[in-house]
Amino acid sequence: MIINEELFALEDQCQSLSDCIKKSETMKKYLKAKKVMEQSADVNLLINDFSIKKEQFEKVVPYQKYAPEFREKQRAVRLAKRQLDLHEKVADFRCMETQLQDLLDKISQQLAETVSLTIKIDAGNPFFEQKGRSGCGGNCHE
Repeated sequence: MIINEELFALEDQCQSLSDCIKKSETMKKYLKAKKVMEQSADVNLLINDFSIKKEQFEKVVPYQKYAPEFREKQRAVRLAKRQLDLHEKVADFRCMETQLQDLLDKISQQLAETVSLTIKIDAGNPFFEQKGRSGCGGNCHE
């Protein structure tokens, strides 16, 4: 790569885009939801409970069907995870996280299409539209 004024201009534009994303309403909502979730005593208790149950389950995983408490621990982990995921503050955070990821995916898609329509984008969302193009280059998803 040759370092010249064009490279510096691109770096400046990237920094400008990054600043715009950081100042966006989507980013503000994401950071607010994250802060609310992290400061919630209820959420922290659920996270600790899930972590403990996950560690207990991981200890018996190598023995699976030979460990008598395997199914019990597996169900306990799933229940703890479900309780955590369904907590209102965690759900709000995940929603904001998805919205931010969608914004980043759209920006990546627009940048790539500006350069070439044949560039494939690995979007963080498996449901992200690729305008008739599949990730493998085939046409089975059109």
